[in-house]
Amino acid sequence: MEHRAASIRPFIGAADFHLSRSFYRDLGFEEVVLSPDMCLFKTADLGFYLQDAYVKDWIDNTMIFLEVEDVNVFWEQLVALDLTSKYKNVRLSPIRVDSWGSECFVHDPSGILWHFGTFSRK
Repeated sequence: MEHRAASIRPFIGAADFHLSRSFYRDLGFEEVVLSPDMCLFKTADLGFYLQDAYVKDWIDNTMIFLEVEDVNVFWEQLVALDLTSKYKNVRLSPIRVDSWGSECFVHDPSGILWHFGTFSRK
């Protein structure tokens, strides 16, 4: 089967929709309001939908990996945003190097775990 896919956009939830919207704007995503309870957040041709919906088991088990060009540069810019001071539940974990590449981690205000990484080029 040939998909000929143009994009993939996961749906994620938020414990506090307005707080999460602010967080993702601060993280550098462009917001497109689709309805009072759903927004599209974009970067380049990639995106995800943020919903005003909270199901603890769903949120606690959501992880998203976003490949970035250079995780070291991304980490420096991420730390400079000082998101942990602005958002109570946001946590950053520094770069970890693995056999496949490197990644750092961000827990959003609801607890969703983001992996930002760069794959090794061999």
